[in-house]
Amino acid sequence: MYMRKSIAIISLFAAFAACAPKATDPAADSSDFVCITDKVPDAILEIRYFGTYNFVGTRIDGYQAPTALLTKEAADSLKAVSDDAIALGYRLKIYDAYRPQCAVDHFMRWGADFADTLMKPYFYPALTKDVLFPRGYIAEKSGHTRGSTVDLTLFDMTTEKELDMGGTFDWFGTESHPDYCGNPETQEWKEVPGGITPEQFRNRMILRRLMLSHGFKAMDVEWWHFTLNNEPYPDTYFTFPVTLIGNE
Repeated sequence: MYMRKSIAIISLFAAFAACAPKATDPAADSSDFVCITDKVPDAILEIRYFGTYNFVGTRIDGYQAPTALLTKEAADSLKAVSDDAIALGYRLKIYDAYRPQCAVDHFMRWGADFADTLMKPYFYPALTKDVLFPRGYIAEKSGHTRGSTVDLTLFDMTTEKELDMGGTFDWFGTESHPDYCGNPETQEWKEVPGGITPEQFRNRMILRRLMLSHGFKAMDVEWWHFTLNNEPYPDTYFTFPVTLIGNE
């Protein structure tokens, strides 16, 4: 028992050490970041990487609080998105935003361990781990780490449920692509055997229109993923942990 506790404590300290950036490193500077809920108080947070219900199955390195951070510029644009969403009867639900580099490194270690398939039935049942990197589901460098990318969905205030998008966050597969069963440019649904319904495609497009109309761009493999077009730090991969930071 003592040995197991010792190992657990050592692992915990190792995780914190992995996200202990040098104070003099510009990538450790969080001064241009805000908590999303300080800018968008109506946002609902479900920070998957702070818990264990994610594709790895454990809390991810660097997530020290169940909060979401963005650069001030991205947060301002997200506030405009939220205002429009509320007018339509929706709220934003955030799964992830800024992601420290040590979290991405955690993903890389997990991806290299082909024996660890704990969460395969829930997030990638039709794929093997060796294809996750080549197909772009996991990358050595993530736009999230630059601080102006957010993963989110819409919450219907009438039904008090998430909008049905025909798939879940972090599902690895073509079913998550924005052009699955439709054309995002024309917003036209197309029938695919076993595919998503017209309503599910329409719901994805509602989110997409809201985000694109306020300066975000979409990703071609994830309907929930958006990055600010004019992100302020296009070449900086930040290292400070996800934790509560002061108001602007």
